[in-house]
Amino acid sequence: MCGFVGWVNTQSREEEKLLMIDKMAETIKHRGPDDYQKWVKGPAGFGHQRLIVVDPKGGIQPMVRQANGEEYVLCYNGELYNTDEVRNQLKAKGWTFRGHSDTEVVLVSYMEWGEACLDHFNGIFAFSVWEVHKQRLFLARDRLGVKPLFYSEQKDGLLFASEMKAILAHPQKQARIAEEGILEILTLGPSRTPGHGVFEGIHEVRPGFCAIWHQGTFAVKRYWNVASDAHHSSFKETVEQVRQLFIDAVERQLVSDVKLGTFLSGGVDSSAITSIAADHYKKEGLGSLETFSIDYEEQEKFFKSNAFQPDRDFTYIQMVQKAHQTKHYTLEASVEDLVSRLKRSVELRDLPGMADVDSSLLWFCERIKNHVTVSLSGECADEIFGGYPWFYRKEDRDRKGFPWIRSIQERQKLIRKDIGQQYDLEQYMLDRYQDSINEAPLLKGESIAASKHRQMLYLNMNWFMQTLLERKDRMSMGASLEVRVPFSDHRIVEYAYNIPWEMKHHGEQEKGLLREALRGILPEGVLKRKKNPYPKTFNPDYTKAVTEWMDEILSVPHAPIFDLFDHNELKALNQSEGKTIDTPWFGQLMTGPQLIAHLCQINYWLTTYNIQIK
Repeated sequence: MCGFVGWVNTQSREEEKLLMIDKMAETIKHRGPDDYQKWVKGPAGFGHQRLIVVDPKGGIQPMVRQANGEEYVLCYNGELYNTDEVRNQLKAKGWTFRGHSDTEVVLVSYMEWGEACLDHFNGIFAFSVWEVHKQRLFLARDRLGVKPLFYSEQKDGLLFASEMKAILAHPQKQARIAEEGILEILTLGPSRTPGHGVFEGIHEVRPGFCAIWHQGTFAVKRYWNVASDAHHSSFKETVEQVRQLFIDAVERQLVSDVKLGTFLSGGVDSSAITSIAADHYKKEGLGSLETFSIDYEEQEKFFKSNAFQPDRDFTYIQMVQKAHQTKHYTLEASVEDLVSRLKRSVELRDLPGMADVDSSLLWFCERIKNHVTVSLSGECADEIFGGYPWFYRKEDRDRKGFPWIRSIQERQKLIRKDIGQQYDLEQYMLDRYQDSINEAPLLKGESIAASKHRQMLYLNMNWFMQTLLERKDRMSMGASLEVRVPFSDHRIVEYAYNIPWEMKHHGEQEKGLLREALRGILPEGVLKRKKNPYPKTFNPDYTKAVTEWMDEILSVPHAPIFDLFDHNELKALNQSEGKTIDTPWFGQLMTGPQLIAHLCQINYWLTTYNIQIK
């Protein structure tokens, strides 16, 4: 995994580009601390920060290659999981290769097939290709949006980068938020509209999209989406197909020239990945797989069971660890570990995030990086196979708008009265919801219930899953750790999109179909375990720390957060330790101290990025 930056400008000199590329790339050094290279010629300049995972010598970027009278320059962030297959196809067409990196395969694929190369790839990626003589730039992002890519159109060209901070490092870009950016933060945060960069003039290449800049014109197009088809397979056949697709996805993602491990929470998803990976390691004679879980200081003392977190992870982790003899590490975070990274996690996201849900993951990834450079994680299974309550609880399914944003009234209560009168938060949320619902590919002639399920799946894939993938990418890359997510394999997503809900919810159980597909792979206790979200701390010292942070903010009369939020409402919320609002701000767990920390993060973001509110 890596990070890259680019600036195409027809007016600036090469010397200016060289300096600016260095400045932009320095902001994302955490994404690739192993090497930095740049390429500048004529109107184009590119910088690449590299985290070396495959082919240290043969994968140096920006990668330049010539053929058919054209010179191509590639910057790439990601991993192809079908590198050998694609390379063999290209060899059959007469192409030769200097190394064994997937980077070279991506470049040669573009040289052979142009933008149609995307149809050949199985992987997670964002990349740019500059054609020197045509002076044309091609940008692309993977189908499910695991790897990021942002851009900003300029009068004389284009800025683009793996993270928004690199674009903001350019003097032509100011950190401003206008009406839509304000509504994104107040209404949808910590999620955001697909393609929306929140900052004025910054956008995101959406998952499954590509773009071309040529002669001052910038055009974006979709190259992939799920498609609706009738599902004719029996339940038994469906179970077997899911099983085979999943095993293949995990095994493909175990290829690495550096040490690899897995996240292991004791839940169905991470346990399944760990089980397959551990068996593969044994078969290949690679020794014991290293596995990692997170816990919190004094969690046993303070943990409170609830409907969303009914139990702790330890017992289930042990089941998997013993079954597969993994080399397991339980990493225990202190309150100070969480609090001290709340600000850094904002800097990594370039936006206010999910409070300690982010900071704990950042700390966790930092500790994992002491052992391995690559890890596999279980994100995306719940969105694809229906693991969240809003897939099966009637009151959530029938709710108007996003089922994970139930806090519009609470948000309205906290913001300044004049802001609330100026902006209609609920309508903005409903408009964004409807935009996505209208995009969802439906199957002609199917029942209303079946269509609603497709729409819910599409919403989750494009919204909730994107928020979690963004979190995982930014926090892991903030620790220079590469994380792969097998459940995001597009073949699994394409197949699951057409599986009827009755099959997915087999036995009236969340992810019932997936559990059947994993029977024999997982210990029985894990197979039957109720879904638990990512664990959070229950330690009262954390609440004390974030309320003290908010007290500091409240003591500053002109703190930037008061341009958006009501001082008295924030004070009352803080004095109650978050108890005056009991509806989760986002998802299932952002209440109490998590909400207070999120609001503190908003103030830190406004301050640190010196944001101008229009």
